[in-house]
Amino acid sequence: MPPRHPRRDGRGGHDLEINPIFSREPLTVPRYALPAGEMEPGTAYQIVHDELMLDGNARLNLATFVSTWAEPESGTLMAECAAKNMIDKDEYPRTAELELRCVHMLARLWHAPDPRRAVGCSTTGSSEAAMLGGLALKRRWRHRRRAAGEPADRPNIVMGVNVQICWEKFADYFEVEPRYVPMEGDRFHLGAAEAVELCDENTIGVVAVLGSTFDGSYEPVAEIAEALDDLERRTGVDVPIHVDGASGAMVAPFLDPDLRWDFRLPRVASVNTSGHKYGLVMPGVGWAVWRDESALPEDLVFRVNYLGGDMPTFALNFSRPGAQVVAQYYNFLRLGFAGYQRVQRTCRDTAVRLASAIGTLGPFALLTDGADLPVFAFRVKDGDAPFNVFDVSAALRERGWLVPAYTFPANRTDLAVLRVVVRNGFSHDLADMLLDDLRRVVPRLEAQREPQHDAAADAGFAHGTEPKRTPVGGKKQDVSEAPAGGRGRSSRSARAGPR
Repeated sequence: MPPRHPRRDGRGGHDLEINPIFSREPLTVPRYALPAGEMEPGTAYQIVHDELMLDGNARLNLATFVSTWAEPESGTLMAECAAKNMIDKDEYPRTAELELRCVHMLARLWHAPDPRRAVGCSTTGSSEAAMLGGLALKRRWRHRRRAAGEPADRPNIVMGVNVQICWEKFADYFEVEPRYVPMEGDRFHLGAAEAVELCDENTIGVVAVLGSTFDGSYEPVAEIAEALDDLERRTGVDVPIHVDGASGAMVAPFLDPDLRWDFRLPRVASVNTSGHKYGLVMPGVGWAVWRDESALPEDLVFRVNYLGGDMPTFALNFSRPGAQVVAQYYNFLRLGFAGYQRVQRTCRDTAVRLASAIGTLGPFALLTDGADLPVFAFRVKDGDAPFNVFDVSAALRERGWLVPAYTFPANRTDLAVLRVVVRNGFSHDLADMLLDDLRRVVPRLEAQREPQHDAAADAGFAHGTEPKRTPVGGKKQDVSEAPAGGRGRSSRSARAGPR
């Protein structure tokens, strides 16, 4: 069944009664069918504009990792490039040149051995970029297996259960067995020993996440690489790493320069990131970069000539906007290394300060403190509190704040948390306002007799923390079964976080 947008059934009809202010005749606007005739552009604008007023305030959305603020000059460039199709490289050669420059800038930022030989591309977002990285891993593995006369029909990929849902989609769509490492105790992401334990000759790669969507923590990429080096020495099994740096690949280079997670590790074959997260571009643009030409099999690259030139393309779609690529180049040019460092430092400082303040409030305990990504998670302290994290999320929403609450996946479905994502534009003043509102709602929540909300009521408001359908091994099932008390979420009950 194709996806459907939710709509109310029956009651109230499907038409919208509109009486534009002062100057125009009342209109009846069908909601789910094309109108029979035209209307004034100002009227159409007002109808759409008024309905969108009911959306949440993007600047107060602390669930999303996606940029919600940009400089006016960036918006002007995007408007000027709105008609440019990124695939039309022969028609828009300068836009194509800006894309190439961005790829080389990222290759240098991520310490490619020879940035001139690194290859990469822009995408619609980091989910597409991640899938391209996965496809390259699978194709390289297949070439090696066939060259050795070995079967190549049972590929698998190893990753933590905390990966973003795009990796579950990759495994499902491209027929790769996902092997998820569950959480255990206070380990909330992939560990080196646990990853290697699931690897074998059919493993196309290990996905290491630089910045978990669950709690903002970095996975130990260098430790995973070292463990895989040891595996190859002992068994001859060579397993590369793809780094999902959707957020962290645009944070760590500026704030954690000594952290070895990128192409400084020979085992890292590819990296993806999101330009529209901490790359500071409005959605949507992502980037995929491979350490050199050998990491991206040539037979994955298609060439088309009907647009006026011989154009190589490696993407899951074809047409896509060039405006966001131009905006990315503008940001690189405008901010430079020092500017990105200043922006990301401000975000981290704000996150750490806010997390510390929340940690001093009586009912709450921190899981993370914003010291990796400028993201932190906190929970209601164990005990007999008459409220839970879902009550807190609902109460803050009454004040305009969108703060997600969700349960963790296998084997920590007993743990429910709130998460705050600090992005460019979320100032210290806004952080203080959030803290004031949190202090304001706590006494009311403490006066309750029992919790009023649960995970089912908050399904769809988790942004990147969806449960996986497939546990360790190949049999598909929901590995995020509800713990006692019914706080779990069924498979695919929540939408994917933005990428």
